[in-house]
Amino acid sequence: MAKTIHIAVVSSPGFSHLVPIIECFAFQALEFAKEFNLLSYFYFPSSATVLSLHLHLPKLDEEIACEYKELTEPIKLPGCVPLLGIDLPAPLQNRSSEAFKCFLERAKAMVVADGIIINTFLELESSAIRALEEFENGKIKFYPVGPITQKGSSNGNEKNVECLRWLDKQPPCSVLYVSFGSGGTLSQHQINELALGLELSGERFLWVLRAPSSSVSGSYLEAEKEDPLQFLPSGFLERTREKGLVLASWAPQVQVLKHKSVGGFLSHCGWNSTLESLQEGVPLITWPLFAEQRMNAVMLVDALKVALRPKFNEDGIVEKEEIAKVVKCLMEGEEGKGMHERMKNFKDSPAYALKDGSSTQTLSQLASQLENLSGV
Repeated sequence: MAKTIHIAVVSSPGFSHLVPIIECFAFQALEFAKEFNLLSYFYFPSSATVLSLHLHLPKLDEEIACEYKELTEPIKLPGCVPLLGIDLPAPLQNRSSEAFKCFLERAKAMVVADGIIINTFLELESSAIRALEEFENGKIKFYPVGPITQKGSSNGNEKNVECLRWLDKQPPCSVLYVSFGSGGTLSQHQINELALGLELSGERFLWVLRAPSSSVSGSYLEAEKEDPLQFLPSGFLERTREKGLVLASWAPQVQVLKHKSVGGFLSHCGWNSTLESLQEGVPLITWPLFAEQRMNAVMLVDALKVALRPKFNEDGIVEKEEIAKVVKCLMEGEEGKGMHERMKNFKDSPAYALKDGSSTQTLSQLASQLENLSGV
């Protein structure tokens, strides 16, 4: 993955000070900041819970001898929902791998930053953020300034128009939106099971489908060359045409989640998709694939209680009967109704955080501190 370094220039009367704001994969840049005696900041694009894992990983690495996936007791990070070892990011599942060593190196580097800017907000992760503020007796300053998401635009694209017009014809809160993000892919076997599960549920759905891949992040690895719809089970589109719409590869996600007919989101739980769903008040079915997505799923299910998590069989497949069960539960069941209500009550929190609340105040504090660098 390419490394990028962002430099912010803070100006005050008669003075200009360079402040490195470093993307977390470019952590080596911290060495240059210290060499020139500059304050340095990380931008962390994920949650406070995932950041807490990074900061506590060196200690966990010393205290835990086995592989994390072999742990029988959950990992309890300060202020965070307990996490099973198997739900930690994939690079941590093999402690002898180069991926793990790189993850640990980045975690150790982050603790020397002067501040970390986080794409989350106090109303979402208050306990985790408060615990971070006490990390190493407040040595690092934390700035939750989220949610930082794209608002998006339909731009008149024909595919967008088709999708939104179809949604216009559906009853309120009746459609399950199914998407695994810009990089997530499923195997052919899992595509078959998902299709049959959606059909078996009898619920309305809008499915963004990608061609099958043996890699869960296959869409990041190569361009899609074939029409994804050809990989659907025979007759599926004909049998479900009254209740479903399948789009190849992409949909205007923000517009979809905003639409009054959408009542649920089957998601890979990437952080951007998670924040977008929270902003629009749409409860979820979690289907994590890679990176920190399992941790996000645990937060949504166990901490916020606005999501369901289907069970995978011993071969790593969610079978059609399980899919149909969780879809019906979210869209029509009593448990799903409770999730809709909690999401409805929470929906205004992200907007408030950005307009008048915690994130605006935090960003103002950060700006003031940077402007005061002239006195350093």
